[in-house]
Amino acid sequence: MESFDERSPLAPEERREAPRRLRDSVRTNRRALLVLACLGIFLFLMVEVLEGEAMRIDQLAYWAIVENLRADWLTPIMEAFSALATPMVLVGMLLVIAAFAPGRRPGWFCTVNLALAALLNVVLKAIVQRPRPEGFRLAVETGFSFPSGHSMAAMAFFGLIVWMVWRYERDRGQRLLLTGAFSFIIVMIGVSRVYLGVHYASDVIGGFCASLIWLAAYTRLAAPVFLGEPKAGDSRYNERAGQSGSRGGAV
Repeated sequence: MESFDERSPLAPEERREAPRRLRDSVRTNRRALLVLACLGIFLFLMVEVLEGEAMRIDQLAYWAIVENLRADWLTPIMEAFSALATPMVLVGMLLVIAAFAPGRRPGWFCTVNLALAALLNVVLKAIVQRPRPEGFRLAVETGFSFPSGHSMAAMAFFGLIVWMVWRYERDRGQRLLLTGAFSFIIVMIGVSRVYLGVHYASDVIGGFCASLIWLAAYTRLAAPVFLGEPKAGDSRYNERAGQSGSRGGAV
């Protein structure tokens, strides 16, 4: 009769299989795990903002970015990154996507995503009503501060592009290169908003988290409508999910 380790209720074979099962479980539920993590961070930040507490992360970001990073040569670069999340630039990129991206209606897919993310930002700002930073701005902005509209737009728009690249680009090198490039743009747009003095770091992080939650839902629900993606439960969906999982997969 096979003996069991007194300290473990699992058989030796089950203990050896446990890491693989854990990896498979994380891969299968990565969308839900991402949503839970982002929701927890967003709610924590929102509660801190509503309580009016000065957050350590905002103080550190001000010290690192505003006090120690600002330079005359760097300011135009940061302004250029910030401009990537303005309406005129985003509309231009939407037209490029509509013309060249794969899928049935990629232009509409990205347009509806961006419009609804912008609406979500307006609603969240109206709820929280956090004033913008004062006294060290390099740009003129109006409206409330939390969550950052530029950060939400950047994550919603460029994050969806990353999702599409990971979904449709077959060349692994191209996938990694484009994913890295667009991820860098997202991060730099967020950093630029703190650098220009129009947002706190918590505004930026909250905006990123809100858009990641939004993207997790939107890509699941809207991809079948706009891109002809198979729906969850469809055998074609399981095949697609398996292919994505085998190469790391997008959320």
